[in-house]
Amino acid sequence: MKTIKIIKISFMFCAVFTALMSLQSCGGASNDEALMEASGTETTVTESTPSTQGPDIQVPSPGEMLQFIKILGGKTNKNTSFLNPTANLNAYNEASQKALNFGIYSCDLSYCSVFEIGSETLKYFKTVKQLGDQMGLSSAISNDQLKRLESNVSKSDSLSVITDDIYFTSFSALENSKQGPTIALIMAGGWIESMHIACNLVNFKAQSPASERIADQKYALENIIDYMKKHTGNSMVDNTRTDLENLYKIFQKIEEKEIPSVKSSSGTTVLGGTQQKQLVITATNFKEIAAEISSLRNKYTHIN
Repeated sequence: MKTIKIIKISFMFCAVFTALMSLQSCGGASNDEALMEASGTETTVTESTPSTQGPDIQVPSPGEMLQFIKILGGKTNKNTSFLNPTANLNAYNEASQKALNFGIYSCDLSYCSVFEIGSETLKYFKTVKQLGDQMGLSSAISNDQLKRLESNVSKSDSLSVITDDIYFTSFSALENSKQGPTIALIMAGGWIESMHIACNLVNFKAQSPASERIADQKYALENIIDYMKKHTGNSMVDNTRTDLENLYKIFQKIEEKEIPSVKSSSGTTVLGGTQQKQLVITATNFKEIAAEISSLRNKYTHIN
């Protein structure tokens, strides 16, 4: 469901991330109950005053999406076959390749930390740092962070916090140096990879929280495209925006229905009204989205 929220990029993941971490630590709720609760946290309508500094955009961090998926798969999932191999790093020579794959590798790093794949977490961190160094982000990704990862390699919650911190510290450095086009490409790469991983881990089931979460990414995609429009004329951004706009056309096939108002015990309306929609995704919608995500992801990670 669509949320109305304008929030500075470095803080946009905190509320849902915290809610998911809390749900994960509650032993009394079943996976289905936890998923419904987590799904509900995203539907709360919140309006906040936009920051006067940096880009205002709401896009889930890779860690946020992956924490949600982890509730489905649990700690037993250790599959890394669908990640971008770290060996591909040296093939990315163009600025657009570096930015897109910085986002992709950052998401892969989050995946390894969320699913407690310790050795892979360290490997992907080193890859993200190496690529970040090439992009002028040495100050944002430090050896101290590597030490933090190494000392917390068996602690999933700590790893998730550290890897999200790396992701958003990099954004802050790029904001400070006025590199909006690079931010746009990193966001696109990270979002595409999180969707790629989700589509590999989620089996479609009508009206399931996981399938609904995939559908709701329509709104994150809208926000990325809108942010890219601010950098029209930059060829790197324009080409990627065209790709995402084609993907958005597939999301537009998902049927929307109105959500009736629901009142809390205090009488406050918490859902519903003209601003609330629920996306009703079908198996065909899911299949088309997954296929296009796979195509774009392969295009961005492809090496000659």
